[in-house]
Amino acid sequence: MQLERCGWAMSDAAEQVYHDTEWGVPNRDEHYLFEMLNLEGAQAGLSWRLILNKRAAYKDAFHQFDPDKCAMMTDEELEHIRETAAIVKNKLKIGGVRKNAIAFLKVQEEFGSFADYIWGYTDGKPIINHWTDMTQMPTSNGLSEQISKDLKKRGFIFVGPVIIYSYLQAIGMIDDHVVTCPYHTENR
Repeated sequence: MQLERCGWAMSDAAEQVYHDTEWGVPNRDEHYLFEMLNLEGAQAGLSWRLILNKRAAYKDAFHQFDPDKCAMMTDEELEHIRETAAIVKNKLKIGGVRKNAIAFLKVQEEFGSFADYIWGYTDGKPIINHWTDMTQMPTSNGLSEQISKDLKKRGFIFVGPVIIYSYLQAIGMIDDHVVTCPYHTENR
């Protein structure tokens, strides 16, 4: 079987690096989990390539996605970011980082870590799918719907089932690399 990178990551260098080093790789780092939750939310209605290309600007604007610092951001700081940072200028998405930080900290307090909370949905184990073609890959599933519902109840925003499915792929809870991709868990 000839191994070839997933089709969505074939034409752009930033997407290739992300695909090869992060996507589908299990991650439990709290800052990374918070970063990806907000970047996936920022992507809503846009392309992942656009968000990846603005990732450094997002990290600069939002204190490297430190949830403690983001939770303390003032309305003035958020407005300054909207006016000056090279990020998506959507006011609700920018404010959503602070709102999500506050909810994230509450989850950490309740569960000990956000990683324990989110990975608890799969007993700490990644779901490894075996798609032979990208068209088989869903945009959401029962798990993403369940997590989305709970996150919304906890005060998170921009966490619909499709965003959460992408998030689960991003943090490696779901490995959706096609089986012919060298980065599929079973090919590494």
